[in-house]
Amino acid sequence: MTVMNMVQAINSALDVMLAADPDVVIFGEDVGYFGGVFRATAGLAEKHGVTRCFDAPISEGGIVATAMGMGAYGLRPVIEIQFADYILPAYDQLVSETARLRYRSNGEFWAPLTVRSPYGGGIFGGQTHSASPEAVFAHVSGLKTVIPSTPYDAKGLLIASIEDDDPVIFLEPKRLYNGPFSGRPDRPVENWAQHPAGEVPDGHYIVPLGEAKIVQPGAAATILAYGTMVHVCLSAVQECGIDAEVIDLRSLVPLDIETITASVRKTGRCVIVHEASRFGGFGGELSALVQERCFYHLQAPIERVAGWDTPYPHAFEWDYFPGPARVITALRRVMEG
Repeated sequence: MTVMNMVQAINSALDVMLAADPDVVIFGEDVGYFGGVFRATAGLAEKHGVTRCFDAPISEGGIVATAMGMGAYGLRPVIEIQFADYILPAYDQLVSETARLRYRSNGEFWAPLTVRSPYGGGIFGGQTHSASPEAVFAHVSGLKTVIPSTPYDAKGLLIASIEDDDPVIFLEPKRLYNGPFSGRPDRPVENWAQHPAGEVPDGHYIVPLGEAKIVQPGAAATILAYGTMVHVCLSAVQECGIDAEVIDLRSLVPLDIETITASVRKTGRCVIVHEASRFGGFGGELSALVQERCFYHLQAPIERVAGWDTPYPHAFEWDYFPGPARVITALRRVMEG
């Protein structure tokens, strides 16, 4: 076991897979010589060669199209889109081509590619470097959508994604790259060295896709979250003293509905938290699923805490960012309901 931050854990996962499988290749924007804008691919081109880890032109559609072709012919490409905000030029290739390849070829072809991309705010990236587009991809049949919240999960989930035979959108909460974040920007910065999930095995292991994790057991209410919001919710629960169960979804597709259902039926209350805008966000789907499966167990209306329905504002970052205060308000509402 080695103490790693999330960037180092991602780098370790890529290193392990490059060494284990000659069909794995890594390419994207600045991932080769420079080692990635967040240094997640640092040293991989030098260690494994420039035919295994290399730079691509700034053409997101071209990167995804090339990766799909590689996957169809037997390789396992791992591509990086430098920021999730810039993944939309590749949306047609991801949705119209990659996601449907297995279906339209009647199972003759498939594309085992992994699309890595840093997402989310909390770093003063403004409207062009803070997007949370997970719901856009979770809506697409044929794509899997994965979001880690710790270095341990990041490495295990990334290896599982690379080994998966379907295309995976792997969104990395960049606010968590160097440490957990409570949602309180006025408090000292934390790092992963003091967190249990900062201890990461050096070799190969997987965290299976589609398995949520109960990060804090509780009996009074259920909180569903993923990415940075997992740590915000833990901070909120600690602050308000409500005995809430916090579930880290880890993957949105496939979704561990069994863990969610069991928890909500136990607690009778549910709060859903994500950083993306509220309208059309993945929280709406979660709310519908909980309502369908747990209606007679619910003791209060389901609460949703999310970003506002505006572009991510640079000057008002912490007004937009769903912090602990908003989670506590939602928790108190379900307890009073």
